[in-house]
Amino acid sequence: MSTLARARCTIGAHPSALDAAIATAVLVCMVAGSFVDPHGPEGVTWGVRTPDALSLVLMAVGAAALVFRRRAPLVVLAVTGGVSIVEGVTGDPRAPVVMSTVVALYTVAASTDRPTTWRVGLLTMTVLTGAAMLAGPLPWYAQDNLAVFAWTGIGASAGDAVRSRRAFVQAIRDRAEKAERTREEEARRRVAEERLRIARDLHDVVAHHIALVNVQAGVAAHVMDKRPDQAKEALAHVREASRSALGELRATVGLLRQSDDPEAPTEPAPGLDRLDELVATFQNAGLHVEVARADQDAALPTAVDLAAYRIIQEALTNVHKHAGTRAKAEVSVVRVGPDIEVTVLDDGAGEGDAATGADGGGHGLLGMRERVTAVRGTLTTGPRYGGGFRVHAILPVRNRTNAAEGPV
Repeated sequence: MSTLARARCTIGAHPSALDAAIATAVLVCMVAGSFVDPHGPEGVTWGVRTPDALSLVLMAVGAAALVFRRRAPLVVLAVTGGVSIVEGVTGDPRAPVVMSTVVALYTVAASTDRPTTWRVGLLTMTVLTGAAMLAGPLPWYAQDNLAVFAWTGIGASAGDAVRSRRAFVQAIRDRAEKAERTREEEARRRVAEERLRIARDLHDVVAHHIALVNVQAGVAAHVMDKRPDQAKEALAHVREASRSALGELRATVGLLRQSDDPEAPTEPAPGLDRLDELVATFQNAGLHVEVARADQDAALPTAVDLAAYRIIQEALTNVHKHAGTRAKAEVSVVRVGPDIEVTVLDDGAGEGDAATGADGGGHGLLGMRERVTAVRGTLTTGPRYGGGFRVHAILPVRNRTNAAEGPV
């Protein structure tokens, strides 16, 4: 820490000591100034004069009041102004008692607002100068009277300048602190969003593949003794589903690795181009799924493509889990203007309760809704009339505002 910085810390820790030192310095300056006579008989000459007892008392009172200038600046200004008026009316020759008033007025201007500074400053200047001009022993146009007006004006202006600078510096600090808080809040928000996204991905991957593994393992256990070939086929599907689950889990968890980690996965996120593979896994598990596409193989933004894939994956997983393999599901992907519409229906003809459309208190529908909201789309879910469940998502392919404006 530099010498100046240490000095500032010491002064800030002991403001009363600083005020006492300032009061002592002002007293010394006033006493020294009272012995100087700039108005000699032959023009501006410097001689030595002796102040009277009243002037010395007034100087002492004015200097002593400055010790309390931080605690009660207006009261100190009133006291110093009063002794200055007395000196201005009775002093001949006049002692520089007004110096204490200048310091007090500076303190008021530096510690209050600008309107108060204007009112108090003008009042002080007017009263002191008027008293010196009208009731003092010197002519009204004397330089000493004009000096009172000038020095009080300088004190008020200097205090206002210091206050403005302090306010400016404090505003800069406040903006810096606000910017820092904003950066921290933004970082926390991004971390929360990333954790939520990873949680959705993990849920979608685990729910889908584990459901398939569970069904195929049950089939294998049921036909192991009587139909070993079919059991072997079911186990092959189990192996394939587990391999896919491990691959997607590795890709998802790999997002938590450092950017320079050579083991971080580089496989792109799944999209509608893998819809046939996704449907095949459910068909292999015994679920009857029909697909209808009218999206003209349009290129979709990565976030929209992934959202559409995960919505279909989660919806079919719910059908398989709650309606059973005897249910029939329909998947449609249609391009409508600037949007892509994804619909998954089931007839509820299976063994489970298709009307729930949820995973027994899980996060399936919540995850779908969060994905749709993230891409500024809309999601509608609910039971169908006559049985079954319906999931319908509208995902914007491009910005709606730009699409509405059209070419210029």
